[in-house]
Amino acid sequence: MAKKILLVDDEPQILMLVAARLRANGYEVVTASDGEAGLKKAQSEQPDLVILDLMMPKMDGYQVCAALKGDQRYQKIPILIFTAKAGEEERRVGLEDCGANGFLIKPFEPASLLAKVAEILG
Repeated sequence: MAKKILLVDDEPQILMLVAARLRANGYEVVTASDGEAGLKKAQSEQPDLVILDLMMPKMDGYQVCAALKGDQRYQKIPILIFTAKAGEEERRVGLEDCGANGFLIKPFEPASLLAKVAEILG
Protein backbone atom coordinates (compact mmCIF):
# COMPACT_ATOMS: atom_id res chain seq x y z
CA MET A 1 0.00 0.00 0.00
CA ALA A 2 1.32 3.45 -0.95
CA LYS A 3 2.46 5.74 1.83
CA LYS A 4 0.27 8.84 2.16
CA ILE A 5 2.01 12.22 2.21
CA LEU A 6 0.32 15.51 3.10
CA LEU A 7 1.98 18.40 1.28
CA VAL A 8 1.23 21.84 2.76
CA ASP A 9 2.43 24.91 0.83
CA ASP A 10 0.81 28.17 -0.22
CA GLU A 11 2.59 28.27 -3.60
CA PRO A 12 0.46 26.47 -6.23
CA GLN A 13 3.49 25.72 -8.47
CA ILE A 14 5.34 24.06 -5.58
CA LEU A 15 2.27 22.00 -4.68
CA MET A 16 1.87 20.87 -8.27
CA LEU A 17 5.54 20.07 -8.93
CA VAL A 18 6.27 18.31 -5.65
CA ALA A 19 2.99 16.36 -5.68
CA ALA A 20 3.70 15.17 -9.24
CA ARG A 21 7.23 14.11 -8.29
CA LEU A 22 6.00 12.21 -5.22
CA ARG A 23 3.17 10.51 -7.13
CA ALA A 24 5.61 9.47 -9.86
CA ASN A 25 7.58 7.71 -7.12
CA GLY A 26 4.62 5.74 -5.81
CA TYR A 27 3.33 7.94 -3.01
CA GLU A 28 -0.29 8.94 -2.44
CA VAL A 29 -0.40 12.73 -2.06
CA VAL A 30 -2.96 15.02 -0.42
CA THR A 31 -2.43 18.78 -0.43
CA ALA A 32 -3.39 21.90 1.49
CA SER A 33 -2.59 25.50 0.61
CA ASP A 34 -2.49 27.13 4.04
CA GLY A 35 -1.51 26.16 7.57
CA GLU A 36 -5.02 25.93 8.97
CA ALA A 37 -6.21 23.63 6.17
CA GLY A 38 -3.00 21.62 6.54
CA LEU A 39 -3.62 21.04 10.24
CA LYS A 40 -7.21 19.92 9.59
CA LYS A 41 -6.11 17.56 6.79
CA ALA A 42 -3.34 16.09 8.96
CA GLN A 43 -5.92 15.36 11.64
CA SER A 44 -8.51 13.87 9.26
CA GLU A 45 -6.22 12.06 6.79
CA GLN A 46 -3.63 10.68 9.27
CA PRO A 47 -0.83 10.79 6.66
CA ASP A 48 2.40 8.82 6.95
CA LEU A 49 4.35 12.08 6.50
CA VAL A 50 3.63 15.83 6.42
CA ILE A 51 5.80 18.03 4.20
CA LEU A 52 5.30 21.51 5.59
CA ASP A 53 6.23 24.99 4.37
CA LEU A 54 7.00 27.57 7.07
CA MET A 55 5.70 30.83 5.59
CA MET A 56 1.96 30.41 4.97
CA PRO A 57 -1.29 32.28 5.61
CA LYS A 58 -3.66 31.55 8.53
CA MET A 59 -1.11 29.45 10.47
CA ASP A 60 2.60 29.23 9.79
CA GLY A 61 4.45 25.94 9.58
CA TYR A 62 5.84 26.28 13.10
CA GLN A 63 2.32 26.57 14.52
CA VAL A 64 1.09 23.56 12.52
CA CYS A 65 4.09 21.47 13.55
CA ALA A 66 3.75 22.42 17.22
CA ALA A 67 -0.01 21.69 17.18
CA LEU A 68 0.52 18.22 15.71
CA LYS A 69 3.52 17.33 17.88
CA GLY A 70 1.71 18.62 20.97
CA ASP A 71 -1.29 16.32 20.49
CA GLN A 72 -0.87 12.65 21.47
CA ARG A 73 -3.15 11.56 18.62
CA TYR A 74 -0.87 13.03 15.94
CA GLN A 75 2.58 13.40 17.50
CA LYS A 76 3.91 10.25 15.82
CA ILE A 77 3.27 11.65 12.31
CA PRO A 78 6.70 12.64 10.97
CA ILE A 79 7.06 16.20 9.69
CA LEU A 80 9.53 17.44 7.09
CA ILE A 81 9.87 21.22 7.06
CA PHE A 82 10.32 22.43 3.49
CA THR A 83 11.21 26.11 3.31
CA ALA A 84 13.12 28.89 1.60
CA LYS A 85 14.17 30.14 5.06
CA ALA A 86 17.68 28.73 5.20
CA GLY A 87 18.97 30.16 8.46
CA GLU A 88 20.25 28.16 11.41
CA GLU A 89 17.61 29.77 13.64
CA GLU A 90 14.76 28.45 11.44
CA ARG A 91 16.34 25.00 11.43
CA ARG A 92 16.78 25.02 15.22
CA VAL A 93 13.23 26.22 15.92
CA GLY A 94 11.74 23.70 13.49
CA LEU A 95 13.71 20.68 14.64
CA GLU A 96 14.27 21.37 18.33
CA ASP A 97 11.43 23.63 19.46
CA CYS A 98 8.63 22.29 17.24
CA GLY A 99 9.77 18.68 16.95
CA ALA A 100 10.02 18.33 13.17
CA ASN A 101 11.77 15.18 11.89
CA GLY A 102 13.64 16.83 9.02
CA PHE A 103 14.44 20.13 7.34
CA LEU A 104 14.88 20.72 3.59
CA ILE A 105 15.66 24.05 1.94
CA LYS A 106 13.99 25.35 -1.24
CA PRO A 107 14.98 25.45 -4.02
CA PHE A 108 15.65 21.75 -3.84
CA GLU A 109 16.98 18.93 -5.95
CA PRO A 110 14.21 16.36 -6.56
CA ALA A 111 16.63 13.57 -5.63
CA SER A 112 17.32 15.26 -2.27
CA LEU A 113 13.61 15.54 -1.52
CA LEU A 114 12.95 11.91 -2.43
CA ALA A 115 15.95 10.73 -0.39
CA LYS A 116 14.79 12.71 2.67
CA VAL A 117 11.23 11.37 2.32
CA ALA A 118 12.51 7.79 2.03
CA GLU A 119 14.81 8.31 5.04
CA ILE A 120 12.00 9.64 7.24
CA LEU A 121 9.49 6.99 6.16
CA GLY A 122 12.08 4.28 6.76
